[in-house]
Amino acid sequence: MQRPAAHRFDLDTIGAGLPVAAHREEIQAAARQGAMVVTAPPGTGKTTLVPPLVAEATAADALGTTTGDTRPRPTADSRQPGLALVTQPRRIAVRAAARRIAALDGSSVGGPVGFTVRGERKVSDHTRIEMLTPGVLLRRLLADPELTGVSAVVLDEVHERSLDTDLLLGMLAEVRQLREDLLVAAMSATVDAQAVATLLGGAPVVEVPGILHPLAIDYAPAPTARLDARGVTGEFLDHVARTAAAAQRTAGADTDALVFLPGAREVDEVVARLQGLVDGVDVLPLHGRLPSRVQDRATSGRRPGDRARIVVSTAVAESSLTVPGVHLVIDAGLSREVRRDRERDMTGLVTVSASQASAQQRAGRAARLGPGRAVRLYAEADWARMPAQSPAEITATDLTDAALLLACWGTPRGEGLSLLTPPPAREIAQAESTLQSLGLVDTEGRPTPTGQRVSRLPIGVREARALVDGARLRLGTGGEGSERTSSAPDPARFAAEVVAAISDDHRPTGADLPRLLRELRSGGGGGGGGQERTVGRGDGARRWRREADRLTRIAQEARGSSPTSNSSATSFPATSVDQADRVGAVLALGRPEWIARRVDATTRTGAQGGSGGGSRSYLLASGTRAALPEGSSLLGHEWLAVWEVQRVQGRAADGTGAVIRAAAPLSEAAALELGAALVAKERHARMESGAVRVREERRLGAIVLASTPVKPRPEDAAPALLEHVRDQGLAVLPWNPAATGLRNRLGLLHRELGEPWPAMDEATLLEGLEQWLAPHLPAAHGKLERIDLVSALRSLLPWPEASRLDELAPERLAVPSGSTARIDYPEPGAEQGRPVVAVKLQELFGLADTPRLAGGRVPVLFHLLSPARRPLAVTDDLRSFWDGPYREVRKEMRGRYPKHPWPEDPWRAQATARTTRAQQRRP
Repeated sequence: MQRPAAHRFDLDTIGAGLPVAAHREEIQAAARQGAMVVTAPPGTGKTTLVPPLVAEATAADALGTTTGDTRPRPTADSRQPGLALVTQPRRIAVRAAARRIAALDGSSVGGPVGFTVRGERKVSDHTRIEMLTPGVLLRRLLADPELTGVSAVVLDEVHERSLDTDLLLGMLAEVRQLREDLLVAAMSATVDAQAVATLLGGAPVVEVPGILHPLAIDYAPAPTARLDARGVTGEFLDHVARTAAAAQRTAGADTDALVFLPGAREVDEVVARLQGLVDGVDVLPLHGRLPSRVQDRATSGRRPGDRARIVVSTAVAESSLTVPGVHLVIDAGLSREVRRDRERDMTGLVTVSASQASAQQRAGRAARLGPGRAVRLYAEADWARMPAQSPAEITATDLTDAALLLACWGTPRGEGLSLLTPPPAREIAQAESTLQSLGLVDTEGRPTPTGQRVSRLPIGVREARALVDGARLRLGTGGEGSERTSSAPDPARFAAEVVAAISDDHRPTGADLPRLLRELRSGGGGGGGGQERTVGRGDGARRWRREADRLTRIAQEARGSSPTSNSSATSFPATSVDQADRVGAVLALGRPEWIARRVDATTRTGAQGGSGGGSRSYLLASGTRAALPEGSSLLGHEWLAVWEVQRVQGRAADGTGAVIRAAAPLSEAAALELGAALVAKERHARMESGAVRVREERRLGAIVLASTPVKPRPEDAAPALLEHVRDQGLAVLPWNPAATGLRNRLGLLHRELGEPWPAMDEATLLEGLEQWLAPHLPAAHGKLERIDLVSALRSLLPWPEASRLDELAPERLAVPSGSTARIDYPEPGAEQGRPVVAVKLQELFGLADTPRLAGGRVPVLFHLLSPARRPLAVTDDLRSFWDGPYREVRKEMRGRYPKHPWPEDPWRAQATARTTRAQQRRP
């Protein structure tokens, strides 16, 4: 059947009044190069005009016509223009952009302009522009690397440096090498345009300047702190609301205001405060957790006759979304950014000061249509301390999902893929290890068949494992509180409900996820905090139910039980659990390393005791410690499956440094079965009272299940000694003068000459114990005092440079008297330390040039001694000493030590260690 004729976009109508329209011909010319970078400030219309412009440009190329020719053209099915894909970093921006372009085009969403986001898709055979999130496009690329039927891809808001957009840039650069007809465009408000252009093969850059009207910037810092250990303070939110209300009253009824806050909770709380402070003004929230009808009201602009508006928004209105009619901006100066705690293996959103680039974009929103005013709720000195740009997300987030995408793209760990910022080596290696434990990649980092399937599921890697394998759980006979076995849903539905609850911004009271699920099923809860006041208590439950429906279909197809199944079940065996463990089992499937066991309060040091008859602190299998919130209904459970942990200090963390935010109970049997891959037996040897003691431990990760003392074996000695040295430091080793001297000599050479001479500081030596110390431990037979440190350190000497050790840093220095003096080298790490020779003054008569070590780089520092070996002078310039200070020393010392030579001319005197008489008797 013949496809319908391609829809034409009226670029003149769509671009009317937009600053970017003045650069239309320049953008069209750049598009003909096959790749381009467009930089334009927020509000200039790039998101509105460039997508239809690109769609028309690629259509003209496909039909062999001239770009810009607006005359009707016949089309043939074989020459049908391709689809233009346009990414926006947030779902709310995707829908808003599609709605805006469709409205200007005079069509409806789902026609010529459509969109796809998680759980929602509105496209048709007539669609020529499809707006979508970067995550959707990534999975589409994996399923169809050639992007069949696609003529152009536009990546918007590249400056935000989201992980998905960074990956797309690298992958699309490779696709262009196979498809020269594919247009790839990158757009942003502020970005290193040249770096992006280079990555895209030298693409042309089109710079669209903003038209900014006069902008007044005022600073109104709060009298109290913006942040404390728990986040944004209530006092600061009061200040935000009062300042916004006062500024809007001053501006008048014709002025709409836009308030920037870091997160949804803060938005909802300020909305509630403002509603009690203003009259005759609509106060509207704007963030991603809101129903689409509420979002649309905030982003659609004021209609004739409407009241003035104060829109309270997250950063979604900063650059990726325009709120029409704004002339007043109130900026809290805060952002929610991804941060990774490497030591605790935790990644989460934290509230930090915004970047200067973000603050400038926010303020600029007030002056797009005319003179405006921005009020910054922080001091001008705080502005100066803000970072210039926010860090790229790839440097600060959990890379597990990205690692699987890279593996399935054929570039494990990102090796060989051009990226604006390469993934940090430690984090990408840790992510690959996680994927291996989940059976998604092999030991070479290549995807397994299961990994290939999981990568294409529209859900994160851990959530996919929890969903797909959770759908295959077999239920035992245990109870689950108030829930009855007869009311238990299908396993696929049950797993979908759990994953839907942990995938969205639902916040379990007291971290109790089973309790949250009961509330969501009953139609309440899940919104959290102020959201219930602004959008209704049931919206969270409705959002959860829609997501659970979507995930149920995915789970049923993946396990092979739906009519559309392709029998793509995973390779993990089905697991049987009691009904009481069902929620925890689903969590543990996705995060087995966060199975946790309660820590007995008597075994902890400095931690405050818990309540409810037991400790609040838990040890996770990963080694992290975290505490349940005070008063949590989960208190008293010995085992938990933890899903979310947040870094927190103070009493709330019970001395652990982290708080559990979402978890479910597990029985010990379920914990051991679901964490079976982490269960291992190991011998643990350590030094106690000078002897090697060994315990045989059975562990689930870092959790000790059983520990039994056993008889030491000969091979236990070396590990025990190494651990003892790591715990106590290098000082426990038998440092005799020869070993200390060799270490100091090598330390000087490393300081002055660098590689290949080895570093000798404590941190470096402790890190490399296996390399230099471990091979020499068997000969010590478990005794520290028997370790040959000189031989151990010499094993670090570089070859062939080692042959020059005595030349560059000798142990002793020959002096004119014919004897030698010991050289005392500075300790490693003493940046200004000098090699010192303490010698009797008379032994240096006639020596003019101070000896230098380390290839002439470091002069010896002489401590000149009296006949009684007491210091007389310190110098590294003997020539100057003999010609000057020596006279004063001679005058004072010749009477005190008359038996020793004190010649007037030290240059001609014979150097000696003898008295004058002994020297005369010498043949």
